[in-house]
Amino acid sequence: MPWSLDPFYSPFLYCAMVEMLQRGVARGVVGVGLLLALSFHACSSKKPLQYPADHERIQIIDQTVETLREAYQEKNFSAFRALLQSAESLDRLRGEVQADFEAFETIQLEFTIERIVLEGSDTDVYVHWQGVWKKKGEELGARHRGSVRLQWTGTTSPLLRGVQGDLPFGMTIKQTLSESFSPQSVLR
Repeated sequence: MPWSLDPFYSPFLYCAMVEMLQRGVARGVVGVGLLLALSFHACSSKKPLQYPADHERIQIIDQTVETLREAYQEKNFSAFRALLQSAESLDRLRGEVQADFEAFETIQLEFTIERIVLEGSDTDVYVHWQGVWKKKGEELGARHRGSVRLQWTGTTSPLLRGVQGDLPFGMTIKQTLSESFSPQSVLR
């Protein structure tokens, strides 16, 4: 194992090993062997997870959020819709996503999870996002970013039950509104 990757490496240990080698090869070899054995043992023994069920659930929700992002970016409406709870409150979101898929040729979206809050079978995921939405023939596209709270329900197969904040979905409506309230449109 290279010394730079050894978590127990320090200049003190290095100096101690060099001094032992200088005093006597036999004592030095034993000392170096003992130090290496201790460092390998310390590196190989892992602390068990305190809450393994929550850890597994967080991994599932992390993968589900990534699947939602990929489905939107790849304009896969059936995969996106499969992650939504069948609530009427999400009908508007479904319509806005479908409009985005029709309006934009390419969508590039990045998610950064800020925190995950577990409460019973519900999970809140706070996400920072940024993306570029390009219509056909555009070179640069429109850049946007924001923060959103994704509310999920279920533990093994989470479904999106609600959203709050500045959504990355529904960019068609946001652009239409910003264009209608732009300074150029007011001067007309």
